[in-house]
Amino acid sequence: MSAAEEKQVEAAPEAPTPAPKPVKSKSREWTESIVVALVLALIIRTFVVQAFKIPSGSMEDTLLIGDHLLVSKFVYGMQIPFTEKRFLRFKDPQQGDVIVFEFPEDRDKSYFSRRDFIKRVVAIPGDVVEVRDKQVYVNGEKYELPQAIHKEADSIPAQYGPRDFMKPVTVPADSYFVMGDNRDRSYDSRFWGFVTEPEIKGKAFIKYWSWDSERHLPRISRIGRLIH
Repeated sequence: MSAAEEKQVEAAPEAPTPAPKPVKSKSREWTESIVVALVLALIIRTFVVQAFKIPSGSMEDTLLIGDHLLVSKFVYGMQIPFTEKRFLRFKDPQQGDVIVFEFPEDRDKSYFSRRDFIKRVVAIPGDVVEVRDKQVYVNGEKYELPQAIHKEADSIPAQYGPRDFMKPVTVPADSYFVMGDNRDRSYDSRFWGFVTEPEIKGKAFIKYWSWDSERHLPRISRIGRLIH
């Protein structure tokens, strides 16, 4: 073999040894993990599910003070924050749904100052709803609801307020008429009007915890119960 041929078959030079990758410090790993967890939690809270606590008795006995519940944020469509736009809508609110919404009387307040209320949908867009001597009528028919209760026997005349007597009203488009199950002690659509579709945050579907503040004990029998 000639010298020229020998040069052609010489071994290729060895590849350079790659530089070692920098090792992350423990503090940086923890920081990255916490940031990722916070971002995921924010996404879930904004678009998927959110926890709420019941502070008042307007939905008794369906929901008691101290009940903690989960609300589906996506069933009526996931809402883009600070806008009225929704996407991936599965259904519209239906009569009987228990919903969480921004209190309509807080519309003029800043986004972070608005309070959340929870009530049951009694009438949907196009329905005509009225109250006669505590009884609710929707489209001229008595609306029977097993969960509805009355804790006061006396009726309040119409001239003193709409709690027990309310003239017929038609629910506008993209709006809903809501009431508390504790009919005599609920501040709801009878007093302040309709909930608009953009104000709805989601549908309550399960009680994941319940605390009796008077007895200082958990209500075991209520934990894990679906909301109907």
